[in-house]
Amino acid sequence: MLVLIIKRLLWMIPTMVIISFISFSIIQLPPGDYLTSYIAALGETGETVDEAQAAALRARYNLDQPFMVQYWRWLVGMTRGDLGMSFEWNRPVTELIGERILLTSIISIVTLLMTWALAIPVGIYSAVKQYSLPDYCFTFLGFIGLATPNFLLALVFMYIGYSVFGVSAGGLFSPEYQSAAWSFGKFLDLLGHLWIPVIVIGTSGTAGLIRVMRGNLLDELRKQYVMTARAKGVRYWVLLMRYPVRVALNPLVSTVGWVLPGIVSGATITSVVLGLPTTGPLLLRALMNQDMYLAGSMVMMLSLLTLVGTLISDILLLWLDPRIRYEEGEH
Repeated sequence: MLVLIIKRLLWMIPTMVIISFISFSIIQLPPGDYLTSYIAALGETGETVDEAQAAALRARYNLDQPFMVQYWRWLVGMTRGDLGMSFEWNRPVTELIGERILLTSIISIVTLLMTWALAIPVGIYSAVKQYSLPDYCFTFLGFIGLATPNFLLALVFMYIGYSVFGVSAGGLFSPEYQSAAWSFGKFLDLLGHLWIPVIVIGTSGTAGLIRVMRGNLLDELRKQYVMTARAKGVRYWVLLMRYPVRVALNPLVSTVGWVLPGIVSGATITSVVLGLPTTGPLLLRALMNQDMYLAGSMVMMLSLLTLVGTLISDILLLWLDPRIRYEEGEH
């Protein structure tokens, strides 16, 4: 097992190199570059940039270099912890990502904990009490949650908050704490605003996991080993939690590979609607403006988290379900 994990870690290196080349190429596929968009935007305001200024700006941003030279400089810089400079913000990429990753992680982790804490018990209860009134209610609410887009739910919360309570549901801080340094008061203010994005972002995920947990557990409860154990007098809840629930959790655990990048990227559209200072809107803006070093670095970070999350999910599956064994050359 240890040898296999080491091999997986070593395979991540060429995988990340390939991902870096593909992502860097795709970001530059649209015609023009950041400087072209910048000059066009200046032209809309009536300002002009002569050829000498354009050439100087192109040299400043290294846009006068061939594609492979730009890519190689960025790749070598990443090995030293230098992700390059953001064209639009004129700041190091590490600073821009570092400012937003803490709040993004807080929102995503709290949402994840809330989602699992609600979905797993409700899914178990719905499966055990199949076709009961609570099961029908949870099923109905689950379908509503799946069918309602998060950004639409965000708009509803913003409308209710403003029209009924006279407060804004957007953002994570009150105006007086927006630019203030971290303090206990700012932390309490964050907690006061955090519940809205957590509910909005976690609604569809909770509804989906309830359906998955309920369906998987129903399949397990109908299997022969459960009936045999029941016939031998094993207590129902002991049997339920020891075997069927553990097996039913497998699909949830296998999605850890998607959870880690989701923690960092956040819900982009919902973050834009609610005005959240997270990394999702930053990545969207970087892609729209062809800010290649910022966009490429964030894509690389999400790719690395996906690979690490996939490895963690495989290890958890092995621990959770003893029937799973990873042998040399098998998957």
